[in-house]
Amino acid sequence: MSGNAALLQDPVPILACTVSRDVQEFDLLIEDMETELGESWGDLSAEDAIAFFDQPDADSLEFVAIAMDEEDEADLARFAEVIRAATSRGIKAIVIAEEVSPIALHQLLKMGAEEFVPYPLPEGALHDVIERLRAPEPEPTPAPAAPLAPAAPSGGHNGVVFGVHGLAGGVGGTTFAVNLAWELANIDKKDPPRVCLIDLDLQMGSVATYLDLPRRDAVYELLSDTEAMDDESFMAALVSFNDKLHVLTAPNDMLPLDLITSEDVERIVTIAQSNFDYVVIDMPTAVVMWTETVLNAAHVYFAPIELDMRSAQNTLRMIRALKAEDLPYTKLRFILNHAPKFTDLSGKGRVKRMAESLDISIELQLPDGGKPVVQACDHGLPLAEAAPKLALRKDILKIAKSLHEINQSDEAVAKAK
Repeated sequence: MSGNAALLQDPVPILACTVSRDVQEFDLLIEDMETELGESWGDLSAEDAIAFFDQPDADSLEFVAIAMDEEDEADLARFAEVIRAATSRGIKAIVIAEEVSPIALHQLLKMGAEEFVPYPLPEGALHDVIERLRAPEPEPTPAPAAPLAPAAPSGGHNGVVFGVHGLAGGVGGTTFAVNLAWELANIDKKDPPRVCLIDLDLQMGSVATYLDLPRRDAVYELLSDTEAMDDESFMAALVSFNDKLHVLTAPNDMLPLDLITSEDVERIVTIAQSNFDYVVIDMPTAVVMWTETVLNAAHVYFAPIELDMRSAQNTLRMIRALKAEDLPYTKLRFILNHAPKFTDLSGKGRVKRMAESLDISIELQLPDGGKPVVQACDHGLPLAEAAPKLALRKDILKIAKSLHEINQSDEAVAKAK
């Protein structure tokens, strides 16, 4: 393995370097780097990496691999600075993470990291990432001579998008989406963010039921002709819950999922982002052509599951499908609903074995809300209104606070620049 001295003295061009607190903690990464790059790589601390980027020897760098574990979350700002420094010089960054929270990963990806790979590294994962980084950029498709799309939205916002995709029926995807959106809408009493909740389950969508909202004909009119959509028509199709949360409900009638195309969904998400600070999208369980559109637009794509065989099998199918289409499956953040209690050691062992067998990280575990959840949904109320002291509600509130704090810090950094 090349060390710091090798980076400065070895005549072999340095194509990559790892940035870590102690690279010896990532022995599998060392092996894979040597397999892929031979002696053309080295390891640096965060401070040394930023200084090295300004050296002539850094001109040959293709990428940096940020290797971190849970101990490094306290120093997340250091790694974020490395990513910013690298991307500003045209050097791509990937994150190799072991037991790092989804909030931390979201922040690093938002700072400009290209890829995320879990550690221990899956077989061939680093090779696949390097191949994607080295692949030439596709040539842009020429625009049509007479575009039919409406003028660019002018809402003045640049909303953060959160997708919620339950990987099996009844795993609590819609419940999580509704309550996450409501908590975000109430996260700051003095300066409440604008939040839009979009129900894209055109057949079985129940967001309207869970918030006791009417399903308006304007929704179908909007979906059937998005090319004519503008800010005014989009806002007119929304309904408000308690004057704080704006909702695009599912249509009144059951419609085929292919009624809308990827282009339709892209227009809806784009105009929602321009008018709101946060956009939460409740997805159908089925995977359709426009699932890719939402996945690409989402900053975080939550995937609720349960501790059962159907969830395990569907998770495996989902990851396999995304990999086959070369889609960003690393955006998936798995949420275990109805998680075992703290004292249930047997259940916790099953969670660990499930994660290991699927080669995923179950980063969020939500407790069983029991009857209060069913009652809240039946009465059309968020948990914050119906059962504010419920443990499930408190955990969703914590997630909303973390997401909001990260977004606020990112905005502060952007303004400082």
